[in-house]
Amino acid sequence: MTQDARPIAPGTRIKGRGARSNQSGRFEAYQREAFDDGWGAVAKTGSEGDLPLPDRLATVVLKDASRSIVSTNASPDIAFDQSINPYRGCEHGCVYCYARPSHAYWGYSPGLDFESMIFSKPDGAKLLEDFFNRPRYEPKPIVIGANTDAWQPVEKRLQLTRRILEVFARYKHPVSFITKSALVLRDLDILAPMAEAGLAKGAISLTTLDNRLARAMEPRAAAPHRRLKTIEGLHAAGLPVTVMMAPVIPALNDHEIEPLLDAAAGAGASGAGYVLLRLPLEIKDLFREWLAEKYPGKAAHIMSLLREMRGGRDYDPSWGQRGRGQGPYAELIGKRFRTAMRRHGYASERRPLDFSQFQRPHGSADQPALFD
Repeated sequence: MTQDARPIAPGTRIKGRGARSNQSGRFEAYQREAFDDGWGAVAKTGSEGDLPLPDRLATVVLKDASRSIVSTNASPDIAFDQSINPYRGCEHGCVYCYARPSHAYWGYSPGLDFESMIFSKPDGAKLLEDFFNRPRYEPKPIVIGANTDAWQPVEKRLQLTRRILEVFARYKHPVSFITKSALVLRDLDILAPMAEAGLAKGAISLTTLDNRLARAMEPRAAAPHRRLKTIEGLHAAGLPVTVMMAPVIPALNDHEIEPLLDAAAGAGASGAGYVLLRLPLEIKDLFREWLAEKYPGKAAHIMSLLREMRGGRDYDPSWGQRGRGQGPYAELIGKRFRTAMRRHGYASERRPLDFSQFQRPHGSADQPALFD
């Protein structure tokens, strides 16, 4: 079931959200454009009418009735081919999020809808058990949160990710995760014993050390200092931690490569990676809108550098290019990153997990309980 994109009047300030607009998705039969007829100010003062022009946009959680929980991919750019995302959409509201265009498939806008209309998968834990109980299943790497953040704010209440982790622990199946949320520390009681057995490792996405930039670009994600504390907490609990500087944006945060890797190493990160800003489909327009409002003096320069690294286009989806770019500036970013990694002693290869321990517990499909 689909729903029209929420009507947002031009110039309306939506507190705590990243996108600046809410245009209809590319699959919709009609494109809708908001128009301010002058009633907005009246509605906000309450003197007349009751129009839906909020200063804040409430999060709505919808049920995702998917019949599977494990997604697969065949991308040569990604080191895993299985992932789990307990949620579609993400309250963090990162304006650059490459998952935004997927919301259009469900009839919602990749703009504000993506960060306020969240699909949850309440049957995720049961679906994962069914997946592990397939007679021919052989354990392979699975990453939690590869598309949208599994520990986004709504997880604090719904605890869908926690229940999924409990299944991983019960089946002794290795798991990796990536998040930019400090909420992951809530689940150390599950993750720490798994890590001790060689069954868990994680990555923290840290885009910037600048609080003002982080608040503007990732409005509901954990502040930079809290993400560093999260790295510390995971490391202290025995989890191997990778820091992901994703995305690197030229002339906006690329000057932070060295200090960011320095800070993450000091917090306990043992691996590092980066991804150049990707602007597929609707994201290019959403990012341009955001730049024009937040950094108007840098907008043209940033986009010029991005096109230089993308063969003259806003985005190049080619394998091997989409996450790194090409040309002198892209090569310089890569060289700086590798140099900083060596200087801070980051491991060149990430620690492997142990897949030999996988077992179906008593009472599962392959191990029926002795007594019913």
